[in-house]
Amino acid sequence: MREQTRQPAPLPRRIVIVGGGTSGWMAAAAFSRFLGEGWYVRLIESEDIGTVGVGEATIPQIQHFNAGLGIDEADFVRATQGSFKLGIVFADWLRPGHRYIHAFGGIGRPLGLIAFHHYWLRHCVQDGADDLWAFSATAQAAAQNRFGPAPAIAHAYHFDASLYAAYLRRYAEARGVERIEGKVVDVTQDSASGDIVSVTLDGGLSVEGDIFVDCSGFRGLLIEGALNSGYEDWRHWLPCDRALAVPCESVSPITPYTQSTARAAGWQWRIPLQHRIGNGHVYCSDHMSDDEAARILLDNLDGPALADPRPLRFVTGKRRQIWKNNCVSLGLASGFLEPLESTSIHLIQAGIARFLQYLPGETVDTADRDAFNAQMDFEFASIRDFIILHYHATEREGPMWQHCREMALPDSLAQKIALFRANGRIARFNEELFTETGWLQVLWGQGIRPRGWHPLADALSEADLAEFMMLAKAQASQQAAALPTHEAYIAAHCAAPIPQRIPA
Repeated sequence: MREQTRQPAPLPRRIVIVGGGTSGWMAAAAFSRFLGEGWYVRLIESEDIGTVGVGEATIPQIQHFNAGLGIDEADFVRATQGSFKLGIVFADWLRPGHRYIHAFGGIGRPLGLIAFHHYWLRHCVQDGADDLWAFSATAQAAAQNRFGPAPAIAHAYHFDASLYAAYLRRYAEARGVERIEGKVVDVTQDSASGDIVSVTLDGGLSVEGDIFVDCSGFRGLLIEGALNSGYEDWRHWLPCDRALAVPCESVSPITPYTQSTARAAGWQWRIPLQHRIGNGHVYCSDHMSDDEAARILLDNLDGPALADPRPLRFVTGKRRQIWKNNCVSLGLASGFLEPLESTSIHLIQAGIARFLQYLPGETVDTADRDAFNAQMDFEFASIRDFIILHYHATEREGPMWQHCREMALPDSLAQKIALFRANGRIARFNEELFTETGWLQVLWGQGIRPRGWHPLADALSEADLAEFMMLAKAQASQQAAALPTHEAYIAAHCAAPIPQRIPA
């Protein structure tokens, strides 16, 4: 008997993205690239509604997103007035005067069954050396303001987020995405299922869709305003709730790293682009006034401010259901984690990738939606834990820092810290974002020390261990020294024209 072939179900053909900015145009660009024929993508945005635009620093995963779209790196960096990023320098986080880097890429090289850092921990005890980053080519390059493509050097970017959104808009519109100007003033839902049927714009236009993507920012116009997803508030772990952002004039050299400097009740970011520096101050309003926060920010700029500080208020946390009914939320509409580890754009990217992984057929299946939400919940929570670590493991004085040092931790983070304190072990679960090397650098940089190391590290003789360390250190140093300066690389490959500024 001939087996019957199941006919493919008709696909929902209309995706409506509500909101532009980085999240909206990243989604539009990805959909235009990866969805097959029969899908119709429209994006609604209003030029009267501003975007937050603080996500100017990224992590290496953005290379996968850009490469998937077929974007040329030099063209992208030039168009966004960008620079290259080798990691994040944390100044004054453990205590005033202390400094370390969370550098991208590897440290040393594994030997046998165990990671390099177990041999290094043994080496520290024997020789009294504790410069972990001497064995990282990326960290060494960052310290010397060098950059260039090399196997041992991992990188991301600093860029103007509004220019990135404009770049992706050109990409998406060239591939058939329709942009509709207007503000959403009403949402129509199916009375039985609760699914969104259409949105109505301020001019009266009704836009129907099968799948809606909420990129409306903190408002969560669809996911919260219409669907009441709910919100998990994480301020008891991460008490900062405000930020001020301001650009200033550029200075030389253009450093190939983001800098985060701890302040009395929060921290200040520094993100160097080709022709300006992005700065911001994230702080806790319970322990610092807006005026004081602005004064601290403006007093610690490298050059004259190019605008007035822009205020931002937020609640750290996430939607209880990032995908609910036929609506997926991305970017600030899905949740907010302060940009301490530059994960904002990554979370947009992760949401897009997972939505495409669970792309619906004729209808949205509950099992697909639940799997998406579970994975995004884990992604948010694992990044949350990594950020909490910076606040909790500190010797800084002050009410906010004391609260963070003494607070009860999420069990998932407490277990990671306990595991590392015991014998230097770091466990990476499921598909969590940060690698063992990333956790190692922040655990060590924030002053957490293990009592021992993996016993297999004792297999080397003292002489072999010393030679192994010497060769690993020399290799990292040589790889970094072979690179051009960051500014020279940009000038040779991706220099952006100096923008003309309109006088205030």
